[in-house]
Amino acid sequence: MQILEGLPPFEGASTPPVGVALGNFDGVHRGHRLVVEAAGRAAAQLGIAQGVVTFEPHPRELFQADAPPFRLTSPEQKARKLAQLGVKHLYILPFERRLSSLSPSAFAKEVLAEGLNTRHVVVGRDFRFGKGRAGDVAMLAELGRDCGFAVEVIDKVGSSELNGEPFSSSAARAALREGRPEEAARILGDWHKIDGKVLQGDQRGRDLGYPTANQALPDGVLHPAYGIYAVKVEVRDGPHRGRYDGVASMGLRPTFDKTVPNFETFLFDFSGDLYGAELSVALCAYLRPEVKFDGLEPLIAQMDQDASQARRILATLLEP
Repeated sequence: MQILEGLPPFEGASTPPVGVALGNFDGVHRGHRLVVEAAGRAAAQLGIAQGVVTFEPHPRELFQADAPPFRLTSPEQKARKLAQLGVKHLYILPFERRLSSLSPSAFAKEVLAEGLNTRHVVVGRDFRFGKGRAGDVAMLAELGRDCGFAVEVIDKVGSSELNGEPFSSSAARAALREGRPEEAARILGDWHKIDGKVLQGDQRGRDLGYPTANQALPDGVLHPAYGIYAVKVEVRDGPHRGRYDGVASMGLRPTFDKTVPNFETFLFDFSGDLYGAELSVALCAYLRPEVKFDGLEPLIAQMDQDASQARRILATLLEP
């Protein structure tokens, strides 16, 4: 997948006619996938390139800078998910004051038509654009007729498992914050994952009989409910590359009076050094909230129970 960042025209890059899916696509959930797939079909029918236009940082990070972390995916995770959908060109527009100050007509003409050479645009029903979010899908379609591109709108599609509620990033965020990773997975079409390198920890888990792989929680990315999870782990590089089941702890580790959020994973039936390896840890089931234990013995006893419960859940777990 070709990734182009900045405001078009892109220096040194050609701009062939393109059909694009346009939006933030945080989480790349099942509703987003319908938009991306529709753009792919339109591009194929027109015989033009297929792409996705998205924004970084997320507009909420600009206008609500003091809000708690809310993103479902880091920029790298979002790009990886889009590549897995077969997207050929990813255009990442810098959402800063200059872009956010463009009127709807200027955005349609200068960015979509002239900058990207867009011929077909696919958006969700609630897409807004331009300064002050003044533009809606009806305005985009009208501007497209003047600028030479067609506009296709995908209505929100719900799931019978969610009582017909539409797939949305907001619903996935709420499910994760409330300790319902299975529901989030039904919206996302995949498990919510924590990606990152294994860092040096305080090695306390090794002393407890549960050596863990420690990862930092990425900046700006939502913190799911603190507690213990059954997880599936992909080690993406290094000599131990592969897939493993495990149990993970996310939170402040109240037994040890920590104040910085931590994410650490114990891999079942694993022996080896993972420092520096890239891990992707899927949150599959929420086992319990954090608890402060009165000493190490009750903590270890509970960890034994957590590990046994996680093994039982993962042994029969179905993919979302």
